[in-house]
Amino acid sequence: MEIVWEADDESGTVRLAETLAGWAGPGTVLALDGDLGAGKTRFSQAFARGIGVPGVVNSPTFTIIKEYKGAQLPLYHMDVYRLSEAEADELGLDDYFFGDGVTIVEWASLIEALLPPDRLDMYIAHLGGEARRITITGIGSPYAAWCRQLQGMGAR
Repeated sequence: MEIVWEADDESGTVRLAETLAGWAGPGTVLALDGDLGAGKTRFSQAFARGIGVPGVVNSPTFTIIKEYKGAQLPLYHMDVYRLSEAEADELGLDDYFFGDGVTIVEWASLIEALLPPDRLDMYIAHLGGEARRITITGIGSPYAAWCRQLQGMGAR
């Protein structure tokens, strides 16, 4: 199921991230894509705050994977921009995807074959200024249900 979330400003992106954080559980996987500067890391920061991660959350561009302890769940924040699919496969990502925390993968389309079959795919498009269009695809029944819930909150 695919929907579109329109965010006129940063608060709309934060609202989406915090909403999804409230629904997340062990094994949740969010696959983020979008152009440079579209807001993938900002979304991740708001999501992290939503699950109770204290302190600063920044892009794991050079470390590839950062692990955070949240109040409710651990967060595994990945940036696979600099990896080939073969390199990513050597990292044992399944341990994260099917572990006890939430995984956010920035630039996820670069490792699509390695992603779990059930996940929430998100593409963040920069519309100018702070406006964003976030196309959300729920793959698997739990994530399709999330999309239906977001429709009830104004997504189309």
